[in-house]
Amino acid sequence: MTDVIFANGRVFDGLRYHHDGAVGVRGKIIYSIGPLDQVRDEMATGGGRVEELDARGGLVMPAFHDAHIHPLIGGLEMRNGLLTDCEDADACLQSIATAVAAQDDRDGRDDGAWFRAGGWSLEHFDHATGPTAATLDKIVSHRPAFLPSNDHHNAWVNTRALELAGIDRNTPDPMDGWIERDQDGNPTGTLREAAAELVHRLVDTTRAEKRDALREAQAHLQSWGIVGWQDALVGGYAGIDDPTQAYLDLAEAGELTSRVRLALWWDRHRGVEQLEDLQAERERLAEAGLDAGSVKLMVDGVSETFTMAVDEPYLGGARCPCSGGDRGITFLPPDQLDEAVVALDAAGFQAHFHALGDRAVRTSLDAIAAARRRNGYSAQRHQLAHLQLVAPRDRARFQHLNAIANVEGMWARYNTPAVQMLEPYLDQERLDWQYPFRDIVDSGALVAGGSDWPINPPEPMEGIHTLVNRSSRRTDESDEEPPMRDDQGLTLSQALQAYTSGAAHANHQDDSGNLRVGSSADIVVLDRDPFDLHEDHIGSADPVTAWARGAEVYRRDE
Repeated sequence: MTDVIFANGRVFDGLRYHHDGAVGVRGKIIYSIGPLDQVRDEMATGGGRVEELDARGGLVMPAFHDAHIHPLIGGLEMRNGLLTDCEDADACLQSIATAVAAQDDRDGRDDGAWFRAGGWSLEHFDHATGPTAATLDKIVSHRPAFLPSNDHHNAWVNTRALELAGIDRNTPDPMDGWIERDQDGNPTGTLREAAAELVHRLVDTTRAEKRDALREAQAHLQSWGIVGWQDALVGGYAGIDDPTQAYLDLAEAGELTSRVRLALWWDRHRGVEQLEDLQAERERLAEAGLDAGSVKLMVDGVSETFTMAVDEPYLGGARCPCSGGDRGITFLPPDQLDEAVVALDAAGFQAHFHALGDRAVRTSLDAIAAARRRNGYSAQRHQLAHLQLVAPRDRARFQHLNAIANVEGMWARYNTPAVQMLEPYLDQERLDWQYPFRDIVDSGALVAGGSDWPINPPEPMEGIHTLVNRSSRRTDESDEEPPMRDDQGLTLSQALQAYTSGAAHANHQDDSGNLRVGSSADIVVLDRDPFDLHEDHIGSADPVTAWARGAEVYRRDE
């Protein structure tokens, strides 16, 4: 393997910025870092051939990590139909029609194979009822169709899918989800939360399709400089495919070139007796070289369906037709959550919480506090993801409990369905509680960057841009977006740290996410230095090349 010097660039080492410098790589590790002449001298001692990569004034920095992501789902939706860029319902329907035609050309019109796509937004359809099977039938009636929403807490299906699943007016709602119905009780085509599993269990996705989708997702993520991640749901749940076998297949073939930590699924219909099964699965995957040291706990739902758990009721009569009514839903009651986290912590698992509402955040932090009391302070690095509403009194608790705040940059802005659809139903005080990342960082808490792809785009520099500006990048005059509480913006160094050393730490990849001698040579070079850019243009910096363990995994076409 040729030694490499990353020369003629600025350097961000995962913690701080250096106006100039160079990085030398020998084998899979960083061998030298400092002024270019010093690095050249140190690299010359090996006697081998040394190649210099010209960064051309761009930023040499640790490759990105993502602490909360769903790569298999992203890969499947890229292959079958990704609807996240649709601007309205008509555009969504046109994209679906195009994808259906492509599948018909590939597979034949009458083979009965499932059509699946995903990423449609609830804001483009009737908020209360969701899209209908009748609408989808006009585009695809000859094969069953299953389309998760962009938040993956809703699924849109056609009539044939309902018929295959045996869903009719007599089908009861599952205990942690519901079927949208018309006034006569007939299913209309939208399935909420766990109700999606009534159809998803029938969707035929082959092992080869999943393997190919995960491989393509890895390449896509590496093209954005991401070489490590935590898969935030392994085991499958309500419309989300289980990626376990795909990871095993890529690992066995030597094709898994990214650093991966897997978060196994906590079955909320079982208790701590499932711990033995989780430990066995962790050991099985470890034998194949996979790290399954985390466990995902879904604490509440999402704001779009009022399943996000809040302390005080939603305003304006907003409620979900579930047990939580106008205060959202907690899938795990506090006593059960405490018991689960105490047991997971004692067994050496990292707890990875899905927690959006202020009530969900508080009960998650309470569960970590219970584990600290019972087990002492452990090395498990428990983390909370999403954090849409965090009450002021809970923000410093992250630091006190040594809990990691997963700060998903692309959420922290006005122009998202989660924010726009919620605005009429909260008072101004609670609206100001959304994504209070600066307060959490200023308390001294550890933070980790994530994307939640495919719900959000995976591009780290766009997430970093939003963390700093509290608004998305402006590309033309029509895209102007006011900042959401700009006093909650992070500095550029803090935002970069979240997506490098912070996320690597959350993923237990301690030899990555930073540039220091002896660390893994996981490096990305940006085409420009964001520290030289106006804040409005931070997100315009793109990767030129990305390296994982000393091997180039991406290079931009010139």
